[in-house]
This record gives sequence, C-alpha cells and structure tokens, in this order.
Amino acid sequence: MARHLSFAKAAETLHVSAPAITMQIKELEAEVGMPLFERQGRKVSLTTSGEYMLVYARKILALLKDAEDVTARLQRIETGKLTIGMVDTTTYFIPAMLRRFLNEHEGIELVLKVGNRLELIQWLQNSEVDIAIMGSPPSEIPTRAEPFAANPLVFVASPDHPLASESGLNAEDLRQQSFIVREQGSGTRNAMETFFLQARFLPRFSMELHSNDAIKQAVKANLGLSFLSLHTIGLELQAKQLSILDVRGSPVVRAWHVVHALSKLLSPAAEAFRYFVLEHGESDLAAQFGAVRQPRG
Repeated sequence: MARHLSFAKAAETLHVSAPAITMQIKELEAEVGMPLFERQGRKVSLTTSGEYMLVYARKILALLKDAEDVTARLQRIETGKLTIGMVDTTTYFIPAMLRRFLNEHEGIELVLKVGNRLELIQWLQNSEVDIAIMGSPPSEIPTRAEPFAANPLVFVASPDHPLASESGLNAEDLRQQSFIVREQGSGTRNAMETFFLQARFLPRFSMELHSNDAIKQAVKANLGLSFLSLHTIGLELQAKQLSILDVRGSPVVRAWHVVHALSKLLSPAAEAFRYFVLEHGESDLAAQFGAVRQPRG
C-alpha cells in the first residue's frame, strides 16, 4: 500500500479486493493506535507514523528474507526466490543470460526489478534486491562490486543528421547540438555529463526521457543526438536506423558490474547467479553483440 499509495493498485498487486485492503489497514491502524495514511478524496499519503512504520516494515521483511537465505545456505540448496535489480540498459542482454542460468538452476524463482542507478542503490540499501546489475558501482553504501564485461558508450544520431557523415569530431563540435537524455539518476546520463564537463561545457538538453527505447525513437526521428550504450543499439545499427558519431574520446568505455550489499548474506541462489555472471557475462555479451559495428577511429 505504501508503495502504490492507492488502495486499488495495492489490491491489484496483491490479488485481493480493495475493501479487503481497507479492512487490513484499519486493523493495523487500530493495533498501532494511530492513523498510518491520510485520505483526501482519492489522494492517499503516509502520515508521520506511517513513515516510521514503513521503515520498520522494510527491516522486518529484509530480516525474513535473510532468514530464508541462511536456511537455504545451511541446507546447501539452490532454490527459493532470487530478486535481481537491473538498470534499464541491461534489459537488452540480461534476459538471454537469465534463460541460460535458469536452465541450469530450475528450482529458482526469479523476480526482476528494473530502475535507474539511484533506485538500484536504494533497493540494495533496503535489501529489496539480492543482486544488482549496473554500470558505475555505488559509493553511497558498502558493496561488493565486481566487473564482468565492458560497456562502451557512444554518441548516436539519425543517419540523416549532418554530423552522421563527419569524421574526427571534437566535443566542441557538439556544443550547439540538442541532446535527448535520460533522467537524473541514470548512470548513462552521469557518464555523458562527465564527458562534457571534461570538455568544460554542458550540451543543450532538448528532451528528457525515461527509457532507452524512447530515446532511440526520438533520435531516429532526427529530434536530436544522444549518448547510449553500444549494447542498446545493435538492431538499429544493423538496420541503418541510427549512426554512431565519430567523436574523439569516444566510445567511453565503462564496465558492467554485479553488485551486492556487504551487509547481506547471499543465498545459494544469489551466489550461483553471481558466479554465473562473472564466468559467462563477457562471453555472452561478445556472442550477442560481436557483430555490432564498432565506432570509426
């Protein structure tokens, strides 16, 4: 309920009726002795008491998950629920890896959560995910972050854009261009802003979108340039719907990491997935994207 702030959405998620959710909330509020939600028409928000209760509820759920993981570890079984957090960009290659992993570990129930970098950090901190697949590892919380493959980031444009046919471009050549970017908190956007800060300017942002697919559609329509992982544009390059710009200093090569919070004891299922990614991640990406045309120069 606190996640959705909607009785109808909470009921849909839990597969119960809205009146059942209302009754459970009333029973909980009676037990606590204070209101947990404020209701103003259709708008629902947490009270101060509700905010405190949410913190402890998350801690209880995290402890229960840790207890399940410890039990599984003691039994040395690779079953149970495995929750993986992923940044949006990894959805272009992680599903194929997951198929192979689940074929080898059929007893594991998989849950996927997709968000941006800031959301993954929060999920790791709250023990809402066992493992995270992301680019730049977090410095905000203690984690174990292990690189498993390179992540080349490139400037892209519509093939009809005037710069698409140019070679030897400098960052300065992009100063007057309009850029379509990811939202604040995205690792890709952070990498792009770092690139331009080193060039001593920030480009003009004409559009902010929350998914790589939406950005690619806008770039294909020649609404501006963008900066994306090479792993997201393989099909568009093969179909000649996007072009990689030949900009000095690019591609910006970063790394994909498999990450977990140091405070969390990994279950056998999570450990198995971690080892699988470290062992097969680089070769799987090479197999999936080896045919993708590399940037010029």
